[in-house]
Amino acid sequence: MRRGDRWVALFTAGYIAAFAVPAVSYGNREFIFYAAVMVVLVALLLMAHRRCGLSPGVLWGLAAWGLMHMAGGTVRIPETWPREGANTLYNLRALPWLPKYDQVTHAYGFGVATLASYQMLSAAVLGKGGRLPVSFGLAVALVCIGMGLGALNEVVEFIAVLSMPNTNVGGYMNTGWDLVSNLTGCVLAAAWIAARARANPGARSAGSLPVSSNA
Repeated sequence: MRRGDRWVALFTAGYIAAFAVPAVSYGNREFIFYAAVMVVLVALLLMAHRRCGLSPGVLWGLAAWGLMHMAGGTVRIPETWPREGANTLYNLRALPWLPKYDQVTHAYGFGVATLASYQMLSAAVLGKGGRLPVSFGLAVALVCIGMGLGALNEVVEFIAVLSMPNTNVGGYMNTGWDLVSNLTGCVLAAAWIAARARANPGARSAGSLPVSSNA
């Protein structure tokens, strides 16, 4: 493991442990469930990283997403703060016309997941460090991959609802807005990837682009 990777791993393990201690002491079953899912996802991501060589930017982006997720379900906000639903950070809506913290987390997270998917797909085709040229068709495929990961997230939330009587998952409208937020993040990420590929037309074959500098 590279030195930079170790810092990402320590950062991720640190905030999971920091949130887990009070959650376990309070018997927060929902957090324990999601923390277990996080541990599995981190293990799978590390396996993928060893084979694909994800860039530091994507690794830190995914780590930050995990922190946003952990904080969203556990950090309590004052009752007087503007919110929709329970008084957790996920339900915070600073202004009526702004998206909720939950929706921002979804858009950001699945945008980063789309970037990671592009790097994994490129490594599978071109080898570690390679970057595929981005056509319109590939951009659409990346959006679909990101949306598929978002749908998997909704399945995990559905399992949580079936397993525990009281969760902060929300109902049908919440799921709908989650999917819209996911789509927004995936489309923006695909557009950013395409723009970067167009700006670096020569950096498209295996090993031609340093892993540490490409998103």
